[in-house]
Amino acid sequence: MDNHMMEAINHSGLSSHTYPEKDSLFFKFQGSTSSIAEASKVVKKIVQAHGSTKFNAARNDEEADELWNHRKVALWSTLSWLDDAEARVWTTDVCVPPSKLPELVGETKKDLQEHQVVSTIVGHVGDGNFHAFLLFRNDEELERVKGAVHRMVHRALKLDGTCTGEHGVGVGKKEYLVEELGEGTVELMRAIKRSIDPLNLFNPGKLYPDKESK
Repeated sequence: MDNHMMEAINHSGLSSHTYPEKDSLFFKFQGSTSSIAEASKVVKKIVQAHGSTKFNAARNDEEADELWNHRKVALWSTLSWLDDAEARVWTTDVCVPPSKLPELVGETKKDLQEHQVVSTIVGHVGDGNFHAFLLFRNDEELERVKGAVHRMVHRALKLDGTCTGEHGVGVGKKEYLVEELGEGTVELMRAIKRSIDPLNLFNPGKLYPDKESK
């Protein structure tokens, strides 16, 4: 979770504790009590070697649930961050090879700041996937959000990533499929769809980009 997300969660009061408003990593370990303790010790050394300023380890299930609660309240905390009942949120995600994620997140946060888009970020960093929650209150801010999403997708594709890791293509991201996969692959996908759905009854107009009329 980025620093903005931590600030939004603290502001919301949905967690029983407040935490430093800094970029934060949450690790979830499974196994025996001894293996969890050993894994926690190893991870603590690694993150301290890379600039971590604080490391909290849950000592029981109650503390673990409290830490993990941050992920569960991320969206609601973002929505309440502006203290504006008219605020709405555009949720989106992209995915890149994990080694490219720091570059992608860094450039995205810089872009969002430059275009004055209020946002929070939460990600599954182990697989290179992150979600951006982009807030807007009017049409002008919505246009800035749309532009930010467009640039985010192209940024991910240039880093050998994909336009979506979890949210799906649907309508909003079908325009990026040819750039990501190539026209040949997309046409193969269309052919498979036509073979099992010749009447185009299943989700018409979704997933595949519209062909340009000649």
